[in-house]
Amino acid sequence: MKRLHLCLISLVLFFTGNAWSQETPQLQLPRVTLSIGMRLIDAQVATTPQQRAIGLMFRREMGTNEGMLFVFEQSADQCFWMKNTLLPLTAAFVADDGTIVNLADMQAGSLDSHCSARPVRYVLEMHQGWFDKRGIKAGAKLTGPMFRR
Repeated sequence: MKRLHLCLISLVLFFTGNAWSQETPQLQLPRVTLSIGMRLIDAQVATTPQQRAIGLMFRREMGTNEGMLFVFEQSADQCFWMKNTLLPLTAAFVADDGTIVNLADMQAGSLDSHCSARPVRYVLEMHQGWFDKRGIKAGAKLTGPMFRR
């Protein structure tokens, strides 16, 4: 049992260790255009465990309609924190069909956990207040190439 715990800890450190030592933002991820109503979003796409672990860490600026879409292999309860993240963000937890399940405002640098209300496969991070300023709430639907219709 002790050996299993050591293996699990080693795997976690392997997949997230680089994220903690990297001190520069990842700016070269692929991008996708998403829409919600008449609003367009320019989202970087984080698909690998390392890309998702780094996320928007160390970003000092981001365009008004820019964000990051985290894509997971399957739907699960997703929880996010803001370690090394300099910008306050709102996370939209998104179902397979693009429906926003819930929104969570997250403070820069906070280690508080913000989780999906139910299992989701996607999380879209935008500037904090972006959704609120546009009247976008849980139940609204994003469109994009990855969302099932």
